[in-house]
Amino acid sequence: MTPRRMTPPPLRLETLSGAALQARLPALSHLRIAVFAEWPYLYDGDAAHEARYIAAYAADPDAAVVVAFDGEAPVGMATCQPMLASHGPVPAAFRARGLDPARFCYFGESVLLPAYRGRGAGVGFFAAREAHARRLGLPAAAFCAVQRDPNDPRRPAGYVPLDGFWRRRGYVHHPDLTCVFAWKEHGDERETPHRLAFWLKDPR
Repeated sequence: MTPRRMTPPPLRLETLSGAALQARLPALSHLRIAVFAEWPYLYDGDAAHEARYIAAYAADPDAAVVVAFDGEAPVGMATCQPMLASHGPVPAAFRARGLDPARFCYFGESVLLPAYRGRGAGVGFFAAREAHARRLGLPAAAFCAVQRDPNDPRRPAGYVPLDGFWRRRGYVHHPDLTCVFAWKEHGDERETPHRLAFWLKDPR
């Protein structure tokens, strides 16, 4: 008789801000470095820079970070804040297209360790961030994702982009609405520019 395979329980999600978020900064910094090292970002992260990055969310009273826990260990995170408080290239890209960044909640990133994928955290991250946007009175949400050449030889075999998942959440791809961020990839000596395109969800 073949034993039944147990379904892992859903991860516990908590929306943190302020002092509660501050206490988790080191673990969350390591999460970003670990996940963004993968394709398609290939990010060569720096722990000190990452700690400062997450600390900026803790200092913003309107920002929140949704953290996925396995027991007491953080295994994933997703960020959000009013777009006007986000990195300069983001609101600038919207103004350049005649869009008002004051209407948008910006979802900075969503990262989850590979072993915990497929357990509902991705859906939960979007639901919790959209709930936070509603609490802030922001009617629309946006995030961006790096654009890569599908023929890039570094692309892993069998890689499946998240476009379908994002569309099922109600987000629409706007490949002509872009911004540029610079980061250092593994094996590089310096930062290089990377173009990211936006996905929007606007119930109005």
